[in-house]
Amino acid sequence: MFGLFNTNPIQKLEKAYKKLMEEAMHIQRSGDLKAYARKIEAAEKVLTQIQELKDK
Repeated sequence: MFGLFNTNPIQKLEKAYKKLMEEAMHIQRSGDLKAYARKIEAAEKVLTQIQELKDK
């Protein structure tokens, strides 16, 4: 019950990663490849953070 309000940083980052990838997909479909590359780069940074937390 008390764990209900504790947030898991890995889950939060995974949710952010999923959102960034979905946004990137929509940007790619619209044809703006520069914005797509920026979004993918941001998603990769989040993925790196996830890996660092999992390695600890």
